[in-house]
Formats: sequence, C-alpha cells, structure tokens
Amino acid sequence: MVHVDRTARVQTVDPSAAPAFASLIEHFHQITGTPVVLNTSFNDREPIVETPAHALATFQACDLDAVCIGGYLVERD
Repeated sequence: MVHVDRTARVQTVDPSAAPAFASLIEHFHQITGTPVVLNTSFNDREPIVETPAHALATFQACDLDAVCIGGYLVERD
C-alpha cells in the first residue's frame, strides 16, 4: 500500500502503549492471515473528522459499511 508517489508512512503499534489496538490487529491477523491494518483519513473530501457527531454525519454521507466510535459499532441497514 503506497501513495501515488510510491512512498509509504509505515507505523508500528507498541502493545504496551495501545493494547486495545494491538489486540484488534492480532484478531484481524488470526481471521485473515494478514497482520496489517490500513489507516486512512476519515473525511470524505471535508476537514478531518474530530467528533462523534461529525463521524456519524460523514458516515451517513459517504460509502462506508460501518464506523466504530469508542466501543460502539454503527452499521448500515
């Protein structure tokens, strides 16, 4: 996964600093065989989402299947 200019910003996760995110990646690896998740901006051609209300409004306006906010998963009907 690279940018148009063929560069990438690879980031690692320290399980002691972010145990929930590390656990998510590990479960994703167990299910898919791929130990990598892709992070991208969540903004749909608007400024970056910063609040739960803005996240829900952006979710309704774009073509996502689901959005996770804190401990909640919101899915399309």
